[in-house]
Amino acid sequence: MSEQKNLFQREISLGKTFPDKAKENFYMEFSSLLNSGIDMQRALTILVEEQEKKKILEILQAILDDLISGNSLAESLQKTGHFSTYEFQSIRIGEETGRLQIILNHLAEYFTNKVKLRRQLISVFTYPAFVILITIGVLYFMLNSVVPMFEDVFKQFGQELPYLTQKVIGLSKHFSTVMLYVVGALTLMAVYGYTQRKEPRFRKFTSNLVMRLPVFGPLIKKVYLARMCQSLALLLGAKTPLVNALELVEEMIGFFPIENALSEIRKEIIRGGSLHEGLTKFAIFDKRLVSLTKIAEEINELDTTFERVSKQYQENIEFGTKLIGTIIEPLIIIIIGLVVGVIMVSMYMPMFNLSNVIK
Repeated sequence: MSEQKNLFQREISLGKTFPDKAKENFYMEFSSLLNSGIDMQRALTILVEEQEKKKILEILQAILDDLISGNSLAESLQKTGHFSTYEFQSIRIGEETGRLQIILNHLAEYFTNKVKLRRQLISVFTYPAFVILITIGVLYFMLNSVVPMFEDVFKQFGQELPYLTQKVIGLSKHFSTVMLYVVGALTLMAVYGYTQRKEPRFRKFTSNLVMRLPVFGPLIKKVYLARMCQSLALLLGAKTPLVNALELVEEMIGFFPIENALSEIRKEIIRGGSLHEGLTKFAIFDKRLVSLTKIAEEINELDTTFERVSKQYQENIEFGTKLIGTIIEPLIIIIIGLVVGVIMVSMYMPMFNLSNVIK
């Protein structure tokens, strides 16, 4: 088990060499070639000849060389260190059961959905991040250029400035220092998060914090539940024993609450319990998933049930990302308007007071 976890962690660290999009294309094209009647070595040779990226070419060539030397496809993938335990174990099961083409199709679909989900999440977070940067830039310009100009004018009035104006001018004088502290604090948090990212306590805290975020928390939860259901559908469809399937999903899911839950559920099943009973003990699994799992166990159709539930989660995620985008855009515009409006009002208030004094 420790060897498998080391391999999985190494795959994560080197994931950029063979990214998810490249794996999606690899599994899809490999499956198509095998379906056309070409043998495995010839199919890999074609993929090697078509590959343009040097690093991926080296990986595929290493796989082909191992195949020629007599190793299985799963062993060849495992040796490269660029494929997760989930992938090469699934392929090993496919080779042993004669369902390799089906497994390759499922893996291609898995990475297609994974890439799609990542793009959806990026599209949701990119716009707010961009607007926040623009807002900080506008604040910096106004507090460092516009407000000092008004301050010089106010000094000539000889009148006490309104409370809001005093606060804005005070912020203007110390804005660079404040931003320096903010950037420093964010840098320290990022460094601490990077160094502690594999510690169970830190992972538990951050995942619980993420799930409590309004709007975004439920969406992220659905992303990982969809990934879990899709992975279980793939493994159980390949006739993998339930305990082994849960173990593999636990290793690849990358989300602490689900990892912890699957570990405990797996132990419960070994002791003679059922899957749906284990799911009920953890709040991260919604009641509908538990109910469908119970029915699926009774009719022995866990794989098809998890596949159907995964697609439903993905539809909900797609709808949720669109809804969030629709809500966030006007909300951010309002926030920017309020920030700029407060600064401008604070600058014009002394002028209004001065006009009243003159009258």
